[in-house]
Amino acid sequence: MRQLQPMPSALLLASLGWLVGASSSYGVQTETHEEKAANLKKQAIGGLFQKWTFDQDQIHDLPGGFEQGVSVDGSPATWAVLTSTSAPSVPNVVAGSSSCAQGCYQVLMAKELEYEYPDLSVRFHAPDGAGAGGLVFGARDAKNFYAAIVDPVLRKAQLIRISDGRDRPLAQASVNLKQVDWHSLRVQRNTIISKDFIEVYVDGTLVLSVEDKALGLGQIGLVVVGKSTMFFDSFHAVPLFSHRPLSSPPAY
Repeated sequence: MRQLQPMPSALLLASLGWLVGASSSYGVQTETHEEKAANLKKQAIGGLFQKWTFDQDQIHDLPGGFEQGVSVDGSPATWAVLTSTSAPSVPNVVAGSSSCAQGCYQVLMAKELEYEYPDLSVRFHAPDGAGAGGLVFGARDAKNFYAAIVDPVLRKAQLIRISDGRDRPLAQASVNLKQVDWHSLRVQRNTIISKDFIEVYVDGTLVLSVEDKALGLGQIGLVVVGKSTMFFDSFHAVPLFSHRPLSSPPAY
């Protein structure tokens, strides 16, 4: 039987060097701190991550980059940037005040931004102790969108789909609000195989999970319902899926 000859050490080192070169060429390359910061800055400029605190907007005006609408014919809400010393991000908030009947949804939508599977969050406060409002997503226009709504007085959260101005409740649940002035609302729309799931969190707790994919890509924004006044601050938007390379998203 022919015996195998040991590989010369020089050839062995050359072979190992080729393998190391191959892994560095075809493997996942790590980013330096500087490269990660530069990539994140490019993504933020491109609109991948959005954060609105309204602190640089003009008082008593609409916040820059937003447009308002109403789901049914009627008087539009008053949306304006105001000062608030209790705001999570001082000094400004955006306030929505509506006097229309119940079932009227007043929206303030971000212009030229569309998401199919967004991760949205906002802080909200009812200054008069009453009111209902929340987040809008999947919006084709002011009469076709999803809305995640919280009523602090009734302590209820709802997920609603509005089509041609008519609302269709998809789910609702009681919520245990924290004993604070400002609450948090978060919405994630995710997909698993062919199913689309919408999840709603209030003050960090999952309260609703619904399967629905009637509406797809659309605008995002804020909403007040019926006769309500609500303050909003620290509005964040991140796409859960993108064809663009991602670095770690910022913490909320």
